[in-house]
Amino acid sequence: MHNSQMERIQATKIIQDLSKKMVLIAGPRQVGKTFLAKTIAKKFSHPVYLNYDQMEDRNIIQKQSWVDATDLIVLDELHKMPHWKNYLKGLYDTKPLQLQILVTGSARLDIFNKMGDSLAGRYFFHRLLPLSPAELRQLNMPIHLDQLIKKSGFPEPYLAYDLIEVNRWRLQYINSVLTTDVFDIDNIQNIRALHTVFELLRTKVGSPVSYQSLAEDIAISPNTVKKYIEILEALFIVFRITPFSKHIARSLLKEPKIYFFDSGVVKGDEGAQLENLVAVCLLKHVYSKIDYFAENYALHYLKTKENHEVDFALVKDDCIEQIIEVKNSHSNINPSLYYFHKKYNLPAIQVVNNIRNEYKVNHIHIMKALNFLSGLFI
Repeated sequence: MHNSQMERIQATKIIQDLSKKMVLIAGPRQVGKTFLAKTIAKKFSHPVYLNYDQMEDRNIIQKQSWVDATDLIVLDELHKMPHWKNYLKGLYDTKPLQLQILVTGSARLDIFNKMGDSLAGRYFFHRLLPLSPAELRQLNMPIHLDQLIKKSGFPEPYLAYDLIEVNRWRLQYINSVLTTDVFDIDNIQNIRALHTVFELLRTKVGSPVSYQSLAEDIAISPNTVKKYIEILEALFIVFRITPFSKHIARSLLKEPKIYFFDSGVVKGDEGAQLENLVAVCLLKHVYSKIDYFAENYALHYLKTKENHEVDFALVKDDCIEQIIEVKNSHSNINPSLYYFHKKYNLPAIQVVNNIRNEYKVNHIHIMKALNFLSGLFI
């Protein structure tokens, strides 16, 4: 078994959910979905694993020609099949009682969540994201924060011994995503412009991104920039964090911050890389609260017209639960963090990577990044 494969904390929960409904697992390419699905399959007597990308498997899927004794069917990359939602609905509604169904895919299957009524009430949704300090802690694995920042939490590079191996993995990962996967989503006319958007975003992690100025840099329209970013989002390459606003329509007009699921892609100083890792871990925390407990969580950042800005706001039921500022090395409390904490009485944390001791100043926690991230839900 390749050393890049390891148990994932979600396996138990997914097995429980499978006994009630179909389970859909979405997440970035190479984050470990297939390995997780095959690990789960080992708990069944007669599992069948079928990948829609394989010609033989495709025929079996289309004809539903697996044997009657099958008790788990894993359908990988099924979203590439035309009318796959109707296929799944038919399969689920007519299946024998013992058959459980697990579907995985690397495009955003909350393309699933927006898919109308055809699968309503028939599935549970799980998102698998890269390894985080919280997940490693729960798996009783050693946590190397500097490795997570530089290599990312994708299992293969995280567990690789050699930086050359990591770089080769990343090159192959970026190539396969930008040259193969994008065409599964959209017929892109100008692949070079999409590559340029990707490259520019790598340098802008942690700063609000203006579609207008990106468009001017690349000489394409702001709408095309927006479309390309949506494609990168749909493929779990980047995610957007918008400013928090009670008036949701207003918040969407303001500039988003854009982060990468693979922290190792970030081109910037250690502060930007750390902020990206914290963003991925907070998003993973938010997704697990939604997917496991159906709680209404969201991740935003804060910004006022006077340019008071704080990196992250964890939001539950449209109310801010906590505001978080990220620093690589210790310096004084961020004035904007203090401003929002004081003005709105918000619980505030300054997360610092290189710091000896944790303490409190004016009710603001100064926390070690490792401790903060390890304490998240997953």
